[in-house]
Amino acid sequence: TKCESGCVCADGLYENLDGRCVPAEECPCEYGGLAYGRGEQIQTECEICTCTKGKWKCVQKTRCSSTCNLYGEGHITTFDGQRFVFDGNCEYILAMDGCSVNRPTSSFKIVTENVICGKSGVTCSRSISIYLGNLTIILRDETFAISGENPGIRYKVKKNALHLMFDIIIPGKYNMTLIWNKHMNFFIKISRETQETICGLCGNYNGNMKDDFETRSKYVASNELEFVNSWKENPLCGDVYFVVDPCSKNPYRKAWAEKTCSIINSHVFSACHNKVNRMPYYEACVRDSCGCDIGGDCQCMCDAIAVYAMACLEKGICIDWRTPEFCPVYCEYYN
Repeated sequence: TKCESGCVCADGLYENLDGRCVPAEECPCEYGGLAYGRGEQIQTECEICTCTKGKWKCVQKTRCSSTCNLYGEGHITTFDGQRFVFDGNCEYILAMDGCSVNRPTSSFKIVTENVICGKSGVTCSRSISIYLGNLTIILRDETFAISGENPGIRYKVKKNALHLMFDIIIPGKYNMTLIWNKHMNFFIKISRETQETICGLCGNYNGNMKDDFETRSKYVASNELEFVNSWKENPLCGDVYFVVDPCSKNPYRKAWAEKTCSIINSHVFSACHNKVNRMPYYEACVRDSCGCDIGGDCQCMCDAIAVYAMACLEKGICIDWRTPEFCPVYCEYYN
């Protein structure tokens, strides 16, 4: 209705992020606050996306993997995305195969045990046992031990400043990557070549989160505590009847926990906010930071933030959130 001063692109041309007018074929695509040029690709666990005329065109991968997360004070996200929290002092089966009644033999079983410390009885570390037939890998006290052998399984161990990683191939069945931060966080990333049923605290990996609370007796539990108790490695170990809220037991720590965990809600992670829902990770961070009342205060908080950063990375968003003052990673001596 009225003239406004300024510049516009000629017909058939479009302004790109540099302010230049380009044809549609050269329009960039945006993802996580970054611009990608024509033909560039990004990959997630299940898709490969290519930038075409300013829009992403995505193709499903032939083999799709899924990840189960166990972190902090018993926070679990199953393979199908169900979330819950448990506090238990037993050994629990995280994941195994051979769950059907007529095929009780399993080619793998992963068991977790919490190590309790602190006045409120919260977990300060955990041990993981991986059983692969006659081959056993034990993760504990920031290191690992391997015993026995299984010639039918290929595995490789990788280390970096933060993690121990195990690539395990069970030919014709599973490719697994197990990532442990030598402390509280453990991730099972698995892709399978068969439709073998998987069971345990990580759920049944059938694409439906509504039936993830399937017990060892093959029925869906009415609540998460009933579900957790069914997956005790030793049935004689005591049941869990309630979940402790560390912030109500240590109210003096709540303000500090909320303040330090607020980095998850801040601009530092803004590129990830619309890709991964941050609230469950923020709430888990506050809960765990309240619980670590004897030593390791910052370790619990940093572990919880690192889980959100890793979830962002799964979506292709790399967040540089650590600093020398905040959750630093120390290099090797004089390196």
